[in-house]
Amino acid sequence: MAASGSLPAVAAAPGARLESVRALAGLFREVQHREMAKESVFRDLLEILRGASDEIEQAYKDYCELVDLDTCLLLITECFRCLRNACVECAKNQHVMRNLGLISTSVCLIKLLHGIQIKEELLLTALRCSLQFLGNIAAGNGDSQNSIWKCAFPDLFLTCLTYSDKKIVAYCCMVLFTCLNSEKVRELLDPGNLTVALHVLKVYKEQLESEWSFLIVTDYLLKCPELVEALYAKLSNQERVTLLELMMVNVSEKNLHTSEEMNVFMRHADFLAGCFQEKYEAVLKLTSAADADDEEALVTIRLLDVLCEMTSNNGQLEYLQALPGLLETAIDTLRLTHLAGKQTVNVFTATHAMTGQEEILHPAVDFKSHLIRLIGNLCYKNKENQDKVYELDGIPLILDNCSIDDNNPFVNPWAVYTIRNLTEQNERNQELIAQMEEKGLADNSALESMGLKIEKQDDKLILRSVRKKP
Repeated sequence: MAASGSLPAVAAAPGARLESVRALAGLFREVQHREMAKESVFRDLLEILRGASDEIEQAYKDYCELVDLDTCLLLITECFRCLRNACVECAKNQHVMRNLGLISTSVCLIKLLHGIQIKEELLLTALRCSLQFLGNIAAGNGDSQNSIWKCAFPDLFLTCLTYSDKKIVAYCCMVLFTCLNSEKVRELLDPGNLTVALHVLKVYKEQLESEWSFLIVTDYLLKCPELVEALYAKLSNQERVTLLELMMVNVSEKNLHTSEEMNVFMRHADFLAGCFQEKYEAVLKLTSAADADDEEALVTIRLLDVLCEMTSNNGQLEYLQALPGLLETAIDTLRLTHLAGKQTVNVFTATHAMTGQEEILHPAVDFKSHLIRLIGNLCYKNKENQDKVYELDGIPLILDNCSIDDNNPFVNPWAVYTIRNLTEQNERNQELIAQMEEKGLADNSALESMGLKIEKQDDKLILRSVRKKP
């Protein structure tokens, strides 16, 4: 059969009709056949799908079994394969199909197939092919994307994102990603539609190999701060950890170039800093071995991780340095965890009993290191914050956390970095550390390990940087 020819009449025997469509699906794998296709081909496929839909609907309406459901499902599947193949990189066929009403017919048929109370492979394959067709007709075609959105949102996505079949879920995510844009993302803010975004995040959490769900979150959801905040309020603590991990990836890979991107960043920074300031004490639950997996505490750890990453980019650092209360909260958290580690033996207790071959897998490992890192970042070339740490007695606290600690293996490098940032062009902070060393309140060996030493000039103690011996 030539691809440019028409299909056998709808009234033809089911077996012959099935073979005709199957052959056509194979032909449409080739570019030349796709480009030669006439509208009559797609009109015939539309009639087949409508006929199959009517047959299934009538059978279930009359509470009778469809005589040959398997053949019907096979025919539907091959029709969708044919349409799916014909859409590939062919805007002409996409437009023809959309104008014929194949998108609305397909969405209705998907909903009908979902209602069939069987989960056999033939039905699943039909659903997979139908979603692949919607994905292909939408690819690079704004009109088709809008048409699918109008017909399918949110019902079809709510249905297919919760399916037990991973391929159906993945193809549904593909369709959703292809149809989304910045305007449509805002529609997810509606309380009735927010569930779609929640399902996408759940799909990513449960199926980490799902590339489409990852792209939906990173390319669209995270670009709408209001949506992130609305989602966060609805998520479980486990799901919040997942969202924060995705934000961490997004922040670490992102360089902001536009004012819009900077505005999004600032909204995220405000929100995350506020969450950290509100919930920082939750991390103290980890002092109990029984609460080592406390989910609220894990959220606090991830909040700190994201804030550290955010403050590591010089382009956005000034904004974070000026956030009210963030630096104070970091120092308070360091003080509380440091005190907790001294009161009883727990994950915040400095230890160096490991052999070097062991690996600590506790989620709070390096938490104090990250607190010191955050303090250091917030004080980078910022006199106001340097002075604030002085006033909050943060310098002795940081120096007291410089010892070898297997629970915080990177604490020393971050302490070096932070002390340097605190003392850069700040004589008062330099003098405080020098006085502490003279009085024995600061460990001279710890200072030396940082490449610092105390000198006396004209009865004045000065903290100097020295080059370490190789």
